[in-house]
Amino acid sequence: MMDRQTLVGLIVTLGILLGVLELVRRRRLREEYSLLWILTALALTVLNLWSAPLDWFAALTGIFRPTVLFVIAVGFFLLILLYYSTVLTRLADQNKDLAQEIALLRHEIEQLRRAGQDHPPAEG
Repeated sequence: MMDRQTLVGLIVTLGILLGVLELVRRRRLREEYSLLWILTALALTVLNLWSAPLDWFAALTGIFRPTVLFVIAVGFFLLILLYYSTVLTRLADQNKDLAQEIALLRHEIEQLRRAGQDHPPAEG
C-alpha cells in the first residue's frame, strides 16, 4: 500500500509531466527545453517510488524523508533556473549584437541614399 506522501509526490510529478507535455503540444515550450523538465519529473518519480536513496540520505543528514525529496526537487529546479539564466544571457547578448548590426546597416543605407541624392544618375 502506498503512503500518502508517496501518493502526493506522484501526483505532483505527474502534474509537472503532463503540464510540460501540454506546453510542448501547444508550442509554448520548445522540445529542447522540455527535456530538462521531463527528466526532473522522471527523477523525482523514481526517487519517490524507490525510497532507499532517500532513506540513506535522510539518515546521513538527519532530515525527514519528505523533506529530503523536497530538497532534491528544489535542487533540480534551481539547476533548471540556472540553465535558463545562461540561455537568457546568451540570447540578450545576441539581441544586443543584432541591434548594433542593424543600426550600422541602417546608417550605411542612409549614407548611400544621401550620396545618391547628391549625384543624380547620368542620362544616357
